[in-house]
Amino acid sequence: MLVAEQAVRRGARVSVVDVCTAAVAALPVGGAGLSAMSKTAASHPLCSTDDISEQLEELQLTLGEGPCVDAFVRGSAVLTPDLLSAELQDHWTVFADAALEAGARAVFSLPLQKGAISPGVLDLYANIPTVLNTEELADALAFADLATLLLLDTRIDETGAPPDGPMPDRGFEDLGAYRAEIDQASGMLTAQLGVGIEEAFVRLRAYAYAQGRRLADVAADVVARRLRFSPDTEPDQAEEET
Repeated sequence: MLVAEQAVRRGARVSVVDVCTAAVAALPVGGAGLSAMSKTAASHPLCSTDDISEQLEELQLTLGEGPCVDAFVRGSAVLTPDLLSAELQDHWTVFADAALEAGARAVFSLPLQKGAISPGVLDLYANIPTVLNTEELADALAFADLATLLLLDTRIDETGAPPDGPMPDRGFEDLGAYRAEIDQASGMLTAQLGVGIEEAFVRLRAYAYAQGRRLADVAADVVARRLRFSPDTEPDQAEEET
């Protein structure tokens, strides 16, 4: 099986990064990414196979829109054969153009589900207009099912990757730290801006997007007090601490 073969090459137990890598090998796509998601918190990227898929995961986290977000909310696959279509341009007013600029032309988002549990979404992209046929879609859904089982398996291990390889999948401890830092930064912004937690998170995302930075990196700067937000500045602006 492709997924098991990928794990053997890495010399580690099967993990979600192997699912992403195997999906790219088996399907007419250029890359894959996977994000953990929750109804009470923002999405958190777990793994990606290349720079473009990593950007797509971060974009959707930062913008709060895109096929990944829709797939999670609807609980069904969101298949976008061509991001240049007028309908998608209108639906994802910011994400569509940002994804095209990153190098994606088609995106397929498959929710991870087991009963009432929905731990995340598997995203696949292609750099040309692409339609998955019935067999390919069935294979993609099978990869999503396997990723679901792996995410829910507490034996999942933290795996590394070579410097020039794909971004490693984060273990549960790393994921908790990732979420905690963003939550902590949002909490600090409620005091700095005098707003609620939801508005604080929106401000954090707006700044990250405007500066072209990862949300986690901006959150780290806020927590470390290298960055401070002021109610007198624009939503996408902040002041560097000296």
